[in-house]
Amino acid sequence: MRTRRGRSGLCAARGERRVVRLTVLGSGDAFGAGGRLHSAYLLEAPGQTLLLDCGPSILQALKRLGRDPGAIDAVLVSHLHGDHFGGVPFLFMEYRYLHDRTRPFAVYGPPGTERRVRMLFAALYEQNAGEPPSYPLVFEELRPGAPATFGAVRVVPFRVPHVTELVSLGFRIEVAGRVIVYSGDSAWTEDFVQQTRGADLFLCECSTYETRLSIHVSYPEIAARAADLGCRRLVLTHLGDEPLRHLGEITLECARDGMTLDL
Repeated sequence: MRTRRGRSGLCAARGERRVVRLTVLGSGDAFGAGGRLHSAYLLEAPGQTLLLDCGPSILQALKRLGRDPGAIDAVLVSHLHGDHFGGVPFLFMEYRYLHDRTRPFAVYGPPGTERRVRMLFAALYEQNAGEPPSYPLVFEELRPGAPATFGAVRVVPFRVPHVTELVSLGFRIEVAGRVIVYSGDSAWTEDFVQQTRGADLFLCECSTYETRLSIHVSYPEIAARAADLGCRRLVLTHLGDEPLRHLGEITLECARDGMTLDL
């Protein structure tokens, strides 16, 4: 992945603190609970701009906030459910018709990512999917426990318990001296305690409140273990109808669409 300086506006002048910024583009679940957009988080650091997941509402989310889709270097896909990767073909269309992109673009995700993304693109825009892009397009599979480095970013994928038919990943991301842990979609796992040790931010899914599921975290589960996490800041996201109905009772910080976190 080619590194760039200054494109995101976050490269600090000499002697200033290097800012890593995470913008919540979509904090909702697969069903758009509360009118929230699908999962997507814009991570901007000196020399790198990444998306953590890329739901179908990605272009609306970026443009609503006045953010440039062309600034994105790569997408990290946690798992192959539509509300987490369904926006990638819309980025392809944006780069073909509105940006005339020439610099590389990369999609990183679990096994099967390239096949699923290409199939989805063909289903949505058959003719465009059959034409070569104007830029180098790279797909790379991530394996649990195998660190990967993209320019100035180091990512350690770890497997999380979600649905049995997919490899679902969480990410521990190190960039510009900061550490961000992202759960993706997951049930509670003790691995979160280990992975969040020393992290600046843990972005953790919280899909339910009363209901306990084997594929998602409920609020009582994360609240009971929040003190055991070794992160400086915990933010709940991927919020479903149940936690949204109980926002007045939730004492942990919750994400909202458009929220910006400077680390």
